[in-house]
Amino acid sequence: MEGESAISPDGVHRWSRGEGSLDGVGCFLGRRMPLCNVSMPSFELSSCPAIGRSVPRLRVWAHPAGRVAREPVGHPWTGFSRLPYLVLYNPLRRRRMMLSKPTRNLALELVRVTEAAALAAGRYMGRGDKEAVDRAAVTAMRHLLGTVRMNGTVVIGEGEKDGAPMLFCGESVGTGDPPEVDIAVDPVDGTTPLAMGNLNAISAVALAPRGTMYDPGPFMYMDKVAVGPEARGKIDIHAPVADNLAKVARAKGDSVRDLTVVILDRPRHERLIAEVRACGARIRLIPACDIAAALMTAWESSHIDILLGVGGSPEAVLAACALRAMGGEIQCRLIARSDAERRAGEERGYHLDHVLTHDDLVASEDVFFAATGVTDGELLRGVDYSGRGAVTESLVVRGLTGTIRRIHAIHRLDKIRQISGVDY
Repeated sequence: MEGESAISPDGVHRWSRGEGSLDGVGCFLGRRMPLCNVSMPSFELSSCPAIGRSVPRLRVWAHPAGRVAREPVGHPWTGFSRLPYLVLYNPLRRRRMMLSKPTRNLALELVRVTEAAALAAGRYMGRGDKEAVDRAAVTAMRHLLGTVRMNGTVVIGEGEKDGAPMLFCGESVGTGDPPEVDIAVDPVDGTTPLAMGNLNAISAVALAPRGTMYDPGPFMYMDKVAVGPEARGKIDIHAPVADNLAKVARAKGDSVRDLTVVILDRPRHERLIAEVRACGARIRLIPACDIAAALMTAWESSHIDILLGVGGSPEAVLAACALRAMGGEIQCRLIARSDAERRAGEERGYHLDHVLTHDDLVASEDVFFAATGVTDGELLRGVDYSGRGAVTESLVVRGLTGTIRRIHAIHRLDKIRQISGVDY
């Protein structure tokens, strides 16, 4: 059967065939994608073993490039997906049915990467050497990333921001085999706190399909608002602080006085801190580590309700990858540190007044995130060394399933040193 696609002036993909047409927005994992002129076989599905009952008939075209176009017969389903997953989405019942075998969870491989960086960097806790922390973490992370079966490009890296010799933006990592992915890395979020022996330093990596991860360009900072699942859809970065706090409190069934707001302890936040205090909410000031702080809003045991303030752009992208999968929400705006930075961004098409949601920061549900604690914190415990080896605690998140794993790992460092080439 012949199929053809065209994009109309209104941006809607129109799938045409001999006996009629189907209007629908082409969408793969949250992103618009064009269909293409193809010839493909079709079949009809009239029952679904996954739910044990009949469903409306669905005509499916198998795309040779790995996508499928599908049309319901007498039912409003539209869109297309990627094999081997055939995702059937019924908007009337708001549920998905997965007709496939389980696929590879790259997050379970990424956690080995963050564990390696944490094990290497944790040795420098409190020793006052920030450069040694960076060097150890970057070297270990780069070494392990090279073993992961993927064709990765670093979109959020270390080189430009921290002067690191590896894991710079644009660097290729992995074995070079499929899948093609974007990668965001922060070998240590909280380098200075780690060097000074303070809390909440973590090592983090995120991964998403190629072309789906946001590149902040010349802008190193963003204004941010982040919340957990209960307050998702309630925040507005343009709204006054009092309004956002009131909406979050209402969504959680609390009063504003019950809320705890996490803010980076910086002079630029003096006015923000004063506004939060005037509302009566409690404040947790942190010296750094705003990836961990953003994730705490979606982690009930941390007792953090909302993140406010300006922090790093790379950290915002990493946090968005995790919060998207954890059911939370983050909104951001680019911040220019100078007129030159503003002009450079505008010349490249960036708009400082545009609100960036997690859909902008990572435009895919097929996202993977892993983080390992380096020093103790509310989110994760830090590395614990002993004569027998070391113990780490990690968080592993997969977007497609929403699965969150907390991994307690015991490492025999004497054995690892013999095969890794990294001095742990």
